[in-house]
Amino acid sequence: MAAGLIVLIVLLCILPVIILPLIALIDILRCQFYGNDKLLWVIIVLLFPFFGSILYFIIGSRNKVN
Repeated sequence: MAAGLIVLIVLLCILPVIILPLIALIDILRCQFYGNDKLLWVIIVLLFPFFGSILYFIIGSRNKVN
């Protein structure tokens, strides 16, 4: 029983670290940005997956071309 709980906790900690950057990269590649902003955000998310994704959703998503 305890081993199953440990596996569940580990999965709940690891999944956001994997899924959040994937969602950010998909969003970056699907949207239009001014200048080299798209390349910059892709590099940031690839170098710092978790924190780069959070930064993108806080700051970068407002810099999209409408």
